[in-house]
Amino acid sequence: MPSYTVTVATGSQWFAGTDDYIYLSLLGSAGCSEKHLLDKPFYNDFERGAVDSYDVTVDEELGEIQLVKIEKRKYWLHDDWYLKYITLKTPQGDYIEFPCYRWITGDGEVVLRDGRAKLARDDQIHILKQHRRKELETRQKQYRWMEWSPGFPLSIDAKCHKDLPRDIQFDSEKGVDFVLNYSKAMENLFINRFMHMFQSSWNDFADFEKIFVKISNTISERVMNHWQEDLMFGYQFLNGCNPVLIRRCTELPEKFPVTTEMVECSLERQLSLEQEVQQGNIFIVDFELLDGIDANKTDPCTLQFLAAPICLLYKNLANKIVPIAIQLSQIPGDENPIFLPSDAKYDWLLAKIWVRSSDFHVHQTITHLLRTHLVSEVFGIAMYRQLPAVHPIFKLLVAHVRYTIAINTKAREQLICECGLFDKANATGGGGHVQMVQRAMKDLTYASLCFPEAIKARGMESKEDIPYYFYRDDGLLVWEAIRMFTAEVVGIYYESDQVVQEDPELQDFVNDVYVYGMRGRKSSGFPKSVKSREQLSEYLTVVIFTASAQHAAVNFGQYDWCSWIPNAPPTMRAPPPTAKGVVTIEQIVDTLPDRGRSCWHLGAVWALSQFQENELFLGMYPEEHFIEKPVKAAMARFRKNLEAIVSVIAERNKKKQLPYYYLSPDRIPNSVAI
Repeated sequence: MPSYTVTVATGSQWFAGTDDYIYLSLLGSAGCSEKHLLDKPFYNDFERGAVDSYDVTVDEELGEIQLVKIEKRKYWLHDDWYLKYITLKTPQGDYIEFPCYRWITGDGEVVLRDGRAKLARDDQIHILKQHRRKELETRQKQYRWMEWSPGFPLSIDAKCHKDLPRDIQFDSEKGVDFVLNYSKAMENLFINRFMHMFQSSWNDFADFEKIFVKISNTISERVMNHWQEDLMFGYQFLNGCNPVLIRRCTELPEKFPVTTEMVECSLERQLSLEQEVQQGNIFIVDFELLDGIDANKTDPCTLQFLAAPICLLYKNLANKIVPIAIQLSQIPGDENPIFLPSDAKYDWLLAKIWVRSSDFHVHQTITHLLRTHLVSEVFGIAMYRQLPAVHPIFKLLVAHVRYTIAINTKAREQLICECGLFDKANATGGGGHVQMVQRAMKDLTYASLCFPEAIKARGMESKEDIPYYFYRDDGLLVWEAIRMFTAEVVGIYYESDQVVQEDPELQDFVNDVYVYGMRGRKSSGFPKSVKSREQLSEYLTVVIFTASAQHAAVNFGQYDWCSWIPNAPPTMRAPPPTAKGVVTIEQIVDTLPDRGRSCWHLGAVWALSQFQENELFLGMYPEEHFIEKPVKAAMARFRKNLEAIVSVIAERNKKKQLPYYYLSPDRIPNSVAI
């Protein structure tokens, strides 16, 4: 009688093993086997990290094995099991791989196909077509769209983390509990002792060091020592936490009536302001998005304030970017003066602090939350709903949505919800952050997620004109490496543009993103379908780059740049000044966050800047969803290209007092997971 050798690999994460009964059935082109109990007498099968082998004898020839069915039945108590993969050695000596990488819960079962990636058109056998269809029907019941707040991209229909499908939950929910992480951060930073003075002010800037010095690094210490300098202020728009707002100024806006006379002491080329604009030396950051946003009123004992400043910057003769004019609200007037470097020291300093605070709000809510977290969740939900596990695009993208839906669900449960942790320290808490996302959706376009196009749209593409824009330089290298990789994978499975156009599952995936993620807005520029291999490669590059590189660039520097409170105040306790010559150091300190909110803020940026345990970085694919040699070769080339980028960045950073490493591939996680 024919005999098969079955090898079963159990996951190595916590609680991956099981004591339940495991049964296996083989479905072949010539027949189906009986259900076999996989059990070795006197041996504890399916332990965490184990690889177990079994001989399975069948009564008759089964022909070509098409499916493997695994059933789990309760032994004593229900015991979830994480199955990595199954391999099969046939009587003819062939090896067949069946990737799984899924949890089997309760009295559950899973039916697996072999690991070869297949488009829908490749399945001509009824049983395979049926398996494909059933998988998507099941997933679409599990992964349902939900509107968390009007105007937001749709998200997963789950009230809390435990409501999610088991396959996309964190292995240990404890690791992403925001309340627990904040408390741990407070403990690690030795700042709990300040919490009893929650609403009291600091005495001076040096006072902030008391909650700062316990954990610091090269960048955060340099920020502390140089944050008042114009050079440091300007540098952050290029290479800080939020390097996506600065744009070349092609025309001075009427609402910002800066004149040459105001700024001539800052201009170094003996040109008028208009001439400097024409030569491309003037840049602008406009926080119009914040105009009219409601400030946090959740604490009736503490007033909190927001501003919507406009900041003009200048490229000096050393090619460094420095601020030359700041207006703290959108409408010019006598009570909205334009602050200048030539003003009194504290006038100018407070104006810059207001800009830094506004930048923090836009960074957290738009650059970070909306444009990486929420967008990546949309891609993830659409992928699970429309692409079966056998589809090559599912196999390509699944590593890049790992834990994203889970972390966002946790955020909605604890962080950005009503009375959540976001309200504790931020002036945009209490609903302002929701208003911001609703407004920013109009600017969330497909083109703005295409990194080279986004850089060009802001007039920031020239390395000769702007030589110290490392976010741009490194980002372009990583974007191109990802694009080359996706183009290779697309070329393996799609031999022509027509095959792309005729892939119904792919088209449903892209359409789901447009209809539900972008709410069907034509102005978003998101495609409803993809029509060529080149367009598909670009689309996949957007998905992967957003989840990996873009998130890394705007997330993991938060402690570096935001831990020194005066450099990134999460709230302000007095309104913007309406006149010059009246600001004192005492007024600035009283405007900055109180002790309690400073502590919450510091704990938050520390917790959010930490890598996950066992982090998987860009190019690491330990789950072998692909088994084909051409794809594995493409992955190897991808990793080699990424290693070359790591070397380039490391070499440049050797010469820098302020190294830029957020886009070094060895520091870019595969997915949004924190």
